[in-house]
Amino acid sequence: MALPLLLAAFSVSRPAPLPPPNLPAAFDRQAALALATDLSRHYPNRVPGSAGALGAASWFADQLQPYGFTTTVGSFKADIPGIGTTRLQNLIAVAAGRSERAIVVTAHRDDAGIGPGANDNASGTAALIELARAYANPRAAAGGAGATGARVRPTYTIIFLSTDGGAFGNLGAAYFAERSSYRSDVVAVLNLDSIAATGPPRLEFAGDTPRSPAAALLETAAAQIQQETGRAPARPSALRQLVDLGFPFSLYGQAPFVARGIPALTLTTAPDRPPQSFSDTPQRLDVLRLGQLGRAAQNVLDSLDQGLDLAQGTSSFVFLGSRVIRGWAIELVLIAALLPYFAAVVDLFARLRRRRIPIAPALRSYRSRLGFWLWSGALFFLFALLGVWPRGAPRPPSFESSAAQHWPAAGLVGLAVLVLAGWLVARDRLLPRRRVRPEEDLAGHTGALLALGVVALLFAATNPFALVFLLPSLHAWLWLPQIRSRAAWLRAAVFAAGLAGPALLLGSFAVRYGLGFDAPWYIAELYALGYAPFPAAVIGLCWAAGAAQLVALVGGRYAPYPSAEERPPRGPVRALVRRAVHVQRARQRASEQARRALEG
Repeated sequence: MALPLLLAAFSVSRPAPLPPPNLPAAFDRQAALALATDLSRHYPNRVPGSAGALGAASWFADQLQPYGFTTTVGSFKADIPGIGTTRLQNLIAVAAGRSERAIVVTAHRDDAGIGPGANDNASGTAALIELARAYANPRAAAGGAGATGARVRPTYTIIFLSTDGGAFGNLGAAYFAERSSYRSDVVAVLNLDSIAATGPPRLEFAGDTPRSPAAALLETAAAQIQQETGRAPARPSALRQLVDLGFPFSLYGQAPFVARGIPALTLTTAPDRPPQSFSDTPQRLDVLRLGQLGRAAQNVLDSLDQGLDLAQGTSSFVFLGSRVIRGWAIELVLIAALLPYFAAVVDLFARLRRRRIPIAPALRSYRSRLGFWLWSGALFFLFALLGVWPRGAPRPPSFESSAAQHWPAAGLVGLAVLVLAGWLVARDRLLPRRRVRPEEDLAGHTGALLALGVVALLFAATNPFALVFLLPSLHAWLWLPQIRSRAAWLRAAVFAAGLAGPALLLGSFAVRYGLGFDAPWYIAELYALGYAPFPAAVIGLCWAAGAAQLVALVGGRYAPYPSAEERPPRGPVRALVRRAVHVQRARQRASEQARRALEG
């Protein structure tokens, strides 16, 4: 364990920002404020597919037309949970550079329809237009307002992208990153989202996969924001960054680009959950903050355009202040943390072998529990295919939508009934039929711990960062065989300590994103929509089966899988059917007797 920590320490580095721009920022904060106010007042409801959304798209194109830009419309359809199949529009304006390689500046144009969306995201859209003014075509805009602000031809092609569906999982950004003809030439993306609130400026850089953008890009943005505001921008804490790598999720528009290997980040003044409320009005816009972040964005764009090679792609890392720890070093530490667990479990298994204590019944008991959990998971995804759960594109649903806040009660009741039927079948082989011997109890612990070890290897093979949610259970539950004869409250406390990892994930969604008790359903919906990876769900069910076996051991309800002599002559399914038939016949006899009594 010391060697991985030493390697991690040597991997710490301080990334340097790109050189500052040669030209001063030409960002007009009053003009940007006027644009944000105009958009939010004339089109307060910009839900994708609505009349307001179409009007906002025309408004955006009209604002760029005086500067010589030809706006290209990229239409596409998406299935939005709670809304249905909707046509959306991305608007693209291009300032041609000396290179075909491109830098994208983007802001989503839509809102959730709850309020005017002045900050989220009329402010970002206004800043996008104001940034485009600096790259106006001098000949096309001759004599116009933008002619005096025009700059020299950029080194890189600059793409000004106004996306649709940003408040509903960044649908427009995901579509551009996946299907746009420009995507293979994009070297960096700067996303502007809710930049005119009074809160401190923040950088968001999590992706849809466990990746991070180029550290130099983040440091460049941080340096320019500090120059404009006098203080460094806030970033997610190291723990939050680990959570985002272990369970990749973000509500901001940089996420689809980072997932596809394109360095991208978001400038914002909003918290982890962007504001969508009736109070998001033009009167609450902070023109000073709008100007500061607008100038910072202009300076970042100019720094990126100074011809420096940006082909750094994406990797993974965690920021600690102004330093970064490389992702490979963190993965190495997390995997190394498994070694003491495997050493202890292998030693425990060897002790059973030396004492000739059979472990096969314990593993068969785990197999029965695993079958039940896989049955439950299969039902959940079958319900998703049948449309019982809200359908939609594989993107994070809006927190304000019915898909996030309203649990489908009828579907959950149906799921619970079928899950209960599966449990009635599985429990026949798991019920204690006699007193369990101490060596069988020890074998039960060993079987569950061996299964959890396999789960750990699967996590390490798919996403090593997800071990941050698994390691607490491994190292806490490793003590359960040692205290199996101690007080029940102590065993329960040790088991509860092992749930710290899943509690960290649930707590992140419940507190960080303000979901509260809706957090479990929202995470389940991410899997149902296909945003969260399906293999992770299967591995999680394997973990749940091991946890269930340890619950039975802690509660004194564990029994090894019965031998052939101990099993009843009928299997669990046949016994359940026979019991149901007997109950039905008994009801019929009782009904017949009651009828005869009334006739007599």
